[in-house]
Amino acid sequence: MSTQDMIREQVTTHPVVLYMKGTPQFPQCGFSHAAVQMLNACGVDNFFSVNVLADSEIRQGIKDYSQWPTIPQLYVKGEFVGGADIVREMFQAGELKPYFVDKGVLAA
Repeated sequence: MSTQDMIREQVTTHPVVLYMKGTPQFPQCGFSHAAVQMLNACGVDNFFSVNVLADSEIRQGIKDYSQWPTIPQLYVKGEFVGGADIVREMFQAGELKPYFVDKGVLAA
């Protein structure tokens, strides 16, 4: 299976996927840590995470897949939401939790 096929499978078989540096329990960068905190603050605490530091092919492959240059990257129901900056903007604007509700990830 190619790296792109593996990424496609991950983002389409899990409702919420966060490609990050480290793990939710031990983030390895501030942006990944912030993304985990914002997901948790919205009530999304059961999400699939991929530690890009553990696999250089995934680390580059996810950037190619999304055409987005930075990590972390958030996917919901197979759709690329954005990186830490976009997730933070949505969170601060009060739009992130309603987004998860609209996508059927969280109950209303």
